[in-house]
Amino acid sequence: MPATTGLQVSDLRFAYAAEGFRVHLPRLELAPGKSLALAGPSGAGKSTLLRLLTGLLTPGTGTVSLGTAQLHSMAAEARRAFRLQHIGLVFQDFALLDYLTVSENILLPHQFRGDAGTAVRAKMDELTQRLHIDSYRDKRVSQLSQGERQRVAVARALVHAPQFVFADEPTASLDPARGRIVVDMLLEDTRQRGACLVMVTHDPSLLPLFDQTLRMEDLASA
Repeated sequence: MPATTGLQVSDLRFAYAAEGFRVHLPRLELAPGKSLALAGPSGAGKSTLLRLLTGLLTPGTGTVSLGTAQLHSMAAEARRAFRLQHIGLVFQDFALLDYLTVSENILLPHQFRGDAGTAVRAKMDELTQRLHIDSYRDKRVSQLSQGERQRVAVARALVHAPQFVFADEPTASLDPARGRIVVDMLLEDTRQRGACLVMVTHDPSLLPLFDQTLRMEDLASA
């Protein structure tokens, strides 16, 4: 499904009442091929907003649309199916399976769909080489460092060429040089394909690389 209309959010409100946390995003538009950085200190709600934008959480009110899909009105199973097909996710905790190899983790979503063919495996080869993890492809994830796991998660998010990529601090476990490789790859890959990229970061030096920046402190008072 092409990201013909990109990401659109209107009057999104969400709260964790017990924790006194709330967020209000009056409006957000991200065109296909564009990138957005979610910036702010730890605990500001960046990861929560990312979950709202991907349908992992549902807003109290408001709308979230990815292309023609209206996530806010979809049932949980429909949202899950949409994520599997159209979204690439890099979780802060990586969400990898330790007992599988690097290759098996990267291809796992395709195994679920039954389409882990030659083209997908060629894309995996390209991504692992660019991320400098190609020599680890047959290793189990349990044998990798945190930084290596981070790069496996990035490869898994990109291997199926999703139209929407959401990355939760994908450079957190990496040294500056490898972190820049990951950010440059995310930006280049999504721009070339006309996909939308939303990335959470607390590193202000990365913000100029993105087309748009959304600061969480502004939402807390919106």
